[in-house]
Amino acid sequence: MNGPELLRIVDAIHRDKSIDKEIVFEGIEQAILSAARKHFGEDHEIEVRVDRGHGNPTVKMDGNEIEPDALGDLLGRISAQTAKQVMIQKIREAERDSLFDEYTEIRNQIVSGTVTKIEGGAAIISLGKSEGLLPRGEQIPGESYRIGDRVRATVLEVRKSGSRVKIILSRTHVEFVRRLFELEIPEVSERVIEVRSLAREAGYRSKVAVSCIDNNIDAVGACVGVRGARIKNITGELGDEKIDIVRWNDSLQVLVPNALQPAEVEDVILCPMLGRVIVLVRDDQLSLAIGKRGQNVRLASKLVGWDIEVMTQEELDEQLSRAVQAFSEVPSCNAELAENLVAQGFLSFDDLSIIEPDQLAEMGGLTEEQCDSIVGFAERESVRLEAEQRQRRATERTQSMVGGASRVASPVPAPTPVPVAEAVAEVVESVASDVVAVGIEASEAVEAAEVSASN
Repeated sequence: MNGPELLRIVDAIHRDKSIDKEIVFEGIEQAILSAARKHFGEDHEIEVRVDRGHGNPTVKMDGNEIEPDALGDLLGRISAQTAKQVMIQKIREAERDSLFDEYTEIRNQIVSGTVTKIEGGAAIISLGKSEGLLPRGEQIPGESYRIGDRVRATVLEVRKSGSRVKIILSRTHVEFVRRLFELEIPEVSERVIEVRSLAREAGYRSKVAVSCIDNNIDAVGACVGVRGARIKNITGELGDEKIDIVRWNDSLQVLVPNALQPAEVEDVILCPMLGRVIVLVRDDQLSLAIGKRGQNVRLASKLVGWDIEVMTQEELDEQLSRAVQAFSEVPSCNAELAENLVAQGFLSFDDLSIIEPDQLAEMGGLTEEQCDSIVGFAERESVRLEAEQRQRRATERTQSMVGGASRVASPVPAPTPVPVAEAVAEVVESVASDVVAVGIEASEAVEAAEVSASN
């Protein structure tokens, strides 16, 4: 076997396939070892080593080195095909590993490609030397693709599948919005403006909180651009998805109202023990703060990382009063402790069931047994109330279905036909009574009515 020729082969594979030379040498050694074992049998101890500098292979069997001529004759006559198969397999594995490492490093980054195939709603994207899969669930709602379309997406997941690498792409992931901001807004890519938090419901709405290290730069205005040019490029890529850009603030008292825009917030009450924020708004701002199907408050909660509950002052007062009364009836819980719990944001038995016993003991000066008793009672009441609520909803649905069926199955009955003679008599009596009321003789009225009925 020619050493320089082997080195040229290694170098060519390294350049063409981007495979480390050491991996190629190991593949060659494995190929020679497989060929030698096939020829000499598995009973012998065989060692193979390829010189990295000269490319000359050395094979030892049972501690004795095989002559180069005998080795060349062996590999050339008998086991060339075996060595070739081992080499191909080794190169494919190395190529797969190289591709896996390459795309693992760019997870959550944007890649561009061309649609080459549509299979069951999923799009196959050509990324150059590899292919990516854009599943239907990772496509923005309402999107459709045709072969040849250019597509941008983030690398969501990379995994090995046999001898291949499976690259899963996404256009719905929240990081796709972040990367678009970096592409379209230079200040973001240069880290002058930082995207502090993101919340997204793909195809509908996103909220992006930004801050700036330079107080002279308006972070929100820079992201929007002149006449909205910058943000239009981003929303256009997202299928006209709405994007709310808000100013980040480390204080939740400021950040939460920003996150709930465009609604106006009157007050923000923090409940740290529950990780909850109670937001008070006016009646005319309640639906705007909650948003369609709760979307606005849901995205705001994701953006700030706290649960947000929106209500009016009247609703809060009612809940506080109801909670104090309910907690006062809990064994081992006096009125003072009930008020302390409500002041910390515990407004239901469900809230109370998750309190830490040591926190409860500190608030009320209770023993461990008393704390366990209160938490246990709250858990049971929470389960009971939830079951009652489910039963009530089921009953309402059943009644609604039965009522609808009754209306369909029981049409309004048709009026019973009245004989002609009886109808004439009713007309006669009606006309007679009216005529008598104005001073006409009853007999004349009856006669006039009969004439009228006969006509």
